[in-house]
Amino acid sequence: MTPRDTYTHGHHESVLRSHQWRTAANSAAYLLPHLSPGMRVLDVGCGPGTVTLDLAELVTPGTTVGVDAVPEPLDAARVNAQRRGDERTEFRVGDVYDLEADDGEFDVVHAHQVLQHLTRPVAALREMRRVCRAGGLVAARDADYAAMVWYPADPRLDDWLTLYQAVARSNDAEPDAGRRLLSWVHAAGFEDVTCSASTWCYASADERAWWGGLWADRVTGSALADQARSRGLASSAELERIADGWRAWAAHPDGWFAIPHGEVLARC
Repeated sequence: MTPRDTYTHGHHESVLRSHQWRTAANSAAYLLPHLSPGMRVLDVGCGPGTVTLDLAELVTPGTTVGVDAVPEPLDAARVNAQRRGDERTEFRVGDVYDLEADDGEFDVVHAHQVLQHLTRPVAALREMRRVCRAGGLVAARDADYAAMVWYPADPRLDDWLTLYQAVARSNDAEPDAGRRLLSWVHAAGFEDVTCSASTWCYASADERAWWGGLWADRVTGSALADQARSRGLASSAELERIADGWRAWAAHPDGWFAIPHGEVLARC
């Protein structure tokens, strides 16, 4: 990310709580059939490395590198690697617009929930293509906020969605990225592209408590809340009202929330 790019969520505990849940199975299933032992993988925007380390297991004895724009989540990534006994995977700070890698160095370059936060997603895809070998794959998956759906209806959650989109767009980012991935990879020069979509769904009591709880915390205590207040998009009282909406949804026995994602596999 350039100095102009702002990560809308920031690195509050509630954000890392959600990132730690992610695995290759629930977040990169579209890519897994294309991996094999010995491949070289670059995971851009790796966060705490849970997906990265899953990918690393699938390509061992190949090499895997995870990069993130800031050092904070990489501490958790290294702890996760140590817990798994993974001494091969490397985690380092990196710039998606200027990756520290040779042309064609990797067989797969992967980005999960990254492009939606960038001011220049097409430029990032071009740089990801540069470091991917001819015949290799650039893989990207991003949520689409406007396509998210939940039950029961609650105007406080409607206000949450409107607010999130406003904050993200004030950062020159695109929260409805999922539907735009194909256009972005085409603009980056890819021609051989496979598209797919998949969904996260939270409906059990435990899932609702986890998802609703972390969003209640996020809208009041994370960088999202700070940006909303500082830009005059929401007051603290309004943020507390939205948080109460999340808690009410989590407590409802019929609560259901789905997050659609766009996915692309772009052949270099």
